[in-house]
Amino acid sequence: MAKLPLSQVDVFSPYPHCGNPVAVVHDADGLSDEQMAAFARWTNLSETTFLLQPTHPEADYRLRIVTPGGELPFAGHPTLGSCHAWLEHGGSPSQSDQFVQECAVGLVSVQAIDRRLGFAAPALRRSGPLERELLDQLLSATVLHPNHVVGHQWVDNGPGWCALLLDSAQRVLSVTPEMRLLKGVSLGLVGPQESSAETDFEVRAFVPGLGVPEDPVTGSLNASIGQWLIGAALAPSSYVAAQGTAIGRKGRVHVAAVGEDVWVSGDTRTLLSGTALF
Repeated sequence: MAKLPLSQVDVFSPYPHCGNPVAVVHDADGLSDEQMAAFARWTNLSETTFLLQPTHPEADYRLRIVTPGGELPFAGHPTLGSCHAWLEHGGSPSQSDQFVQECAVGLVSVQAIDRRLGFAAPALRRSGPLERELLDQLLSATVLHPNHVVGHQWVDNGPGWCALLLDSAQRVLSVTPEMRLLKGVSLGLVGPQESSAETDFEVRAFVPGLGVPEDPVTGSLNASIGQWLIGAALAPSSYVAAQGTAIGRKGRVHVAAVGEDVWVSGDTRTLLSGTALF
């Protein structure tokens, strides 16, 4: 039986136990696909990651991201939590100012931003308005009236995200989706907060097809929403999104346009460490 170091990192919240946890297995090169899938089902977290030796000459480490229902080419909170765990376990970057992660979507740059870790949003695999049939399906699943929707967009950077911009944060929080009607769609909702709120937007994420009915805090979705909203002048060039409110979390995702890139950053903190048996 193999024994491998394990970290569980809370991501995207300055408040302990209020972000999105990711389980990170170190030195996982010897594990099979089946072992990774079984362990991810057992942790029952939205994502479990496995750190491996890189195969790309520019990468510092390689990451596989596994959900209870399958594997993802990219995800945000696992990227930041895994980089945090890699650094804590003695990881040394080839470049002093940034870390390069290799994953199925390609190379992702990670760096420290205002004492938080942040990643450069990967290019969208799909963009543009949602098809009429899909939009009708989402309206039915969320019991939203068309007047509640300010905008809609494909914002897929790997997990298949599509997003609805609603007229308010309160509207976002009021939604109780019918999961069977989503039929595997990865859906993000975003709405503007009132001017007196401590954050600028409220975000929610639903991924029933991967065994995650509602994700507590979602870096990949916030990254692609940021690319959409900032690019369309629907949001300022720098803002903070809240996520997880509806399920008792206090996620805080910092989004900022820097040159041609959109960067997503958040707090990371190891709350559990030990050994995983395989």
